[in-house]
Amino acid sequence: MKKLTLLLLCTAAVAQTPVPAPPTIPLWNGPAPGAQGTADIDVPKLLIFAAKNQVTTGTAVVICPGGGYAHLSMDKEGTDIAKWLNGRGVAGFVLQYRLGPKYHHPVELQDAQRAIRYVRSHAAEYGLAPNRIGIWGFSAGGHLASTTGTHFDSGDPNAADPIDRAGSRPDFMILSYPVITFVGPKTHQGSKKNLLGDNPDPELARSLSGELQVTAQTPPTFLFTTDGDKTVPPENSIDFFLAMRKAGV
Repeated sequence: MKKLTLLLLCTAAVAQTPVPAPPTIPLWNGPAPGAQGTADIDVPKLLIFAAKNQVTTGTAVVICPGGGYAHLSMDKEGTDIAKWLNGRGVAGFVLQYRLGPKYHHPVELQDAQRAIRYVRSHAAEYGLAPNRIGIWGFSAGGHLASTTGTHFDSGDPNAADPIDRAGSRPDFMILSYPVITFVGPKTHQGSKKNLLGDNPDPELARSLSGELQVTAQTPPTFLFTTDGDKTVPPENSIDFFLAMRKAGV
């Protein structure tokens, strides 16, 4: 019993040891495009989890937590994922993007595209390969990730900001029980409303339905979902997979 008591006391002491916060950087110097204030929710940022020096693959993943475009599951779909990646030699960059109903499209997409550009333009600084920058999204974060993978550009070589010279196309995607479609009965209505408002233009909704935007240039993708998901119907993942297969990705 004494040994057990001592062990519990030691465990409690370890649990109280503070864990250093990861480095955090705002995505823009100064107000972000479309900013409606200067509070924390108005400042998109990245939490940086660099890969351990002794194990590195030169690969990085921008992580988009879920939360229906209304809040962010920053732990289990953000920092926990970054730490898991670190253990496998992959750098993790957790994206704190702006949210509805205060912010609507295209703000969230701008935040995600900027995150990809930032990591790619700073690849050498973090010991990364600029062609090994992926994106991983969960639920509504999966919608943001898939939108980033279907709406991208090669950057502006004449931009004054060197970050804007980098392309925004992810080199690969991981989509975890993602929201994909904004048309039809399988739509996650909460995500759609928070991102697009109460009465979105039907054409805008179609343009943000990932299964309708896949091309041969869409990055290779790993999807996972469950048949029992009652929040985001698995048909979202299935339809995106079928569109990818049709495009030969």
